[in-house]
Amino acid sequence: MMTRGILASAFVLATAGFISAAEKEAPVYELRTYYAAPGRLDDLQARFRDHTLALFEKHGLKNIGYWTPIDNSENVLIYLLAFPSQEAREKAWKAFFADSQWQEVRKQTEAKGKIVTKVESVQLGATDYSPEIRPSVAEKRVFELRTYTASPGNLESLNARFRDHTVKLFARHGMEQFGYWCPLEGQPGAGETLIYLLAHASPEAAQASFDAFRADPEWVAARKASEEAAGGPLTVKDGVKSVFLKATDYSPTR
Repeated sequence: MMTRGILASAFVLATAGFISAAEKEAPVYELRTYYAAPGRLDDLQARFRDHTLALFEKHGLKNIGYWTPIDNSENVLIYLLAFPSQEAREKAWKAFFADSQWQEVRKQTEAKGKIVTKVESVQLGATDYSPEIRPSVAEKRVFELRTYTASPGNLESLNARFRDHTVKLFARHGMEQFGYWCPLEGQPGAGETLIYLLAHASPEAAQASFDAFRADPEWVAARKASEEAAGGPLTVKDGVKSVFLKATDYSPTR
C-alpha cells in the first residue's frame, strides 16, 4: 500500500511537472511590421527573398508568412515567425544578428541608405481555439488581418464568443481561418487584444461572407447574449481594424 502511495504521488508530481513544462514551452509567434524607406520596398523584399529567409531558418526563426497590404501607401511589409519558446526566440535573434553573412548582406543592401525606417513587433500566443498554424499554399487568395481591442475586462468574453460561436460561423460562411492570437504578457496590447488572420477568394468575397455572417440568426443571438452578459459591447468603439493583404512571391504561405 505504501509503495503504491509513493508511486501514485510520484506520478502526480511527474505529471504536474510535465504539464508545467508543456505550458512553458508553448510556441511563440512574432508578428513584425516593417516600414520601408520611400522607394526601397522592392529592395527590402529582395533582401528577404535572396538572403533573410534562409538565414532565419538557419538560426531557428521559422518563416510562416510574408505579406504586403493591398493598399500599401506606407510601404509596409508584414511577416509572421514561429519559435518553440520565448527563450528560443531570444537565442535565435541573437544568433541571426551575430551572423557575419547577415552583417555583410545588411552592409551591402544599405550602402545607399537604410532600407527600413521603422519596425513594429509583437510576440503572440495562439488561442486555444486557433487552428494549427503552419505555412500553406492554395489557389489564389487574399488574406485579412483583423485586430480587435476588447472593452475593459472583456478579452476573455471575446475569446469565449469566438471559441463557442464565431469560428464555427466563419466556417459556415466560407471564411478560411489561418490563426488566432493574443499578445503575450508585457507585449503591446496584452490583456486587451485579439489578432487573427483569415483568407478569402477576394476582398469582394470577404464582404459577401461577412454580410452573410452578420445576418446569421445564430450570430445575432450569440452577440446579443454575450453583450448582455458583459453589460455592453465586447470591443471598444472603433476597436475592430481590418487590413487586406497579398502574399509575397517568397512567402511560405500563399
